[in-house]
Amino acid sequence: MKLDVLNTQGEKTGRTVELSEDVFGQTPNEHAVYLAVKQYLAHQRQGTHKAKERGEIAGSTRKLHRQKGTGGSRKGSINNPLFRGGGRVFGPRPRNYDLRLNKKVKQIAKASALSAKASAGSIVVLEDFSFDAPKTKEFKSILSNLNLDGQKTLVVTADMERELLLSSRNLQRADVARAADLNVYQIMNTQTLVLSEGAVTKIQELFA
Repeated sequence: MKLDVLNTQGEKTGRTVELSEDVFGQTPNEHAVYLAVKQYLAHQRQGTHKAKERGEIAGSTRKLHRQKGTGGSRKGSINNPLFRGGGRVFGPRPRNYDLRLNKKVKQIAKASALSAKASAGSIVVLEDFSFDAPKTKEFKSILSNLNLDGQKTLVVTADMERELLLSSRNLQRADVARAADLNVYQIMNTQTLVLSEGAVTKIQELFA
């Protein structure tokens, strides 16, 4: 698949980029994509949730009334979950949500996600550019020139561009990522993927 390379004004430069079939031309494996997204979201969870159960509540352990003969239920102590301030029944406990995936499954998932975007025509190739200083207005104008106003957009660069990253952080529907750090969730959670020329080369080296 060939795509035209655009400049920051949204115009064709006359150059084209060949997208590798190994990365951008695969038949998407939906289950692999699902597992990769599930792993990413699971790793965002801290797992530090905790609620006190009956044995952990600070309160009297005195039996409230005799076991039988009152006509009421057996309540035990004031720490019983039946009472306000009592322990919680089967409350959450700290746990690890990490999910392990084979390296090959991750590679298949990334190629599947990129291939899905390519087949949907949701990839734009932009010539390499950089900012001397963080300028949100200039970054926004580039997206406007590419007719991406209001779209959830991910700009992928070959290396970390600090000024570019700072220029995008105040925009709610735009983000910047380094090619080596690109993950399946980021790819699937965007409407348009804007790849720099250097990023295309880097992605094809890493994900092939």
